[in-house]
Amino acid sequence: MYKLLIIDGTCKAEAIWFNQTYLKTQFKAGQQYKLYGKIKKVGTKITINSPVFDSIESERNTGKIIPIYPLTYNLTQNVLRKIMENGLKELEGNMEETLPKYLLEEYNLQDINMAIKNVHLPKDFSQMEKARYRLVFEELLSVQLALLELKNNYMSKIEGIEFSKEAHISDIVDKLPFRLTKAQLRVLEEIDNNMESKKPMNRLLQGDVRVG
Repeated sequence: MYKLLIIDGTCKAEAIWFNQTYLKTQFKAGQQYKLYGKIKKVGTKITINSPVFDSIESERNTGKIIPIYPLTYNLTQNVLRKIMENGLKELEGNMEETLPKYLLEEYNLQDINMAIKNVHLPKDFSQMEKARYRLVFEELLSVQLALLELKNNYMSKIEGIEFSKEAHISDIVDKLPFRLTKAQLRVLEEIDNNMESKKPMNRLLQGDVRVG
């Protein structure tokens, strides 16, 4: 545990970090810093648990919206944010747009470069939501197009079961103890014709059942 006594001119508080020994070299007595974290007060004692911080001149980790990433062994948020910032600088303006212009205009979508930047480092929450909307839109569209391609490949390359034209559904209908409506007969005829085709398909016959 590393503790730092801080004073803002009105009261004293303790900033507390765990397993971050490198912080011993990050602060100098008498210097001003900006800290952001969860504040807890017990009696007259005030503590701030694991705050992020900046020197008074910097806005790297405070004074703006900052991303919080899932962490893995020995990585800190500061280190990972720096990695992401460097990566975004390399990508900035160089990503090829994946959606056609008419979709961007019709659905008011951010372009891919802006969306990637704003989902990590947005200027405000409105920009973040627009970036997220763009990326979710593209993801769902990609899934839909992939499913449509699978369906088209299935329909064009695979043959379904072709039923004999000698089997007539009317042989069964005539034995029913009730009469079907004209609409029901028309649908059954369509299904009968479909089943005599080699084209694979899914058919659902839905209707109301009335008990007299």
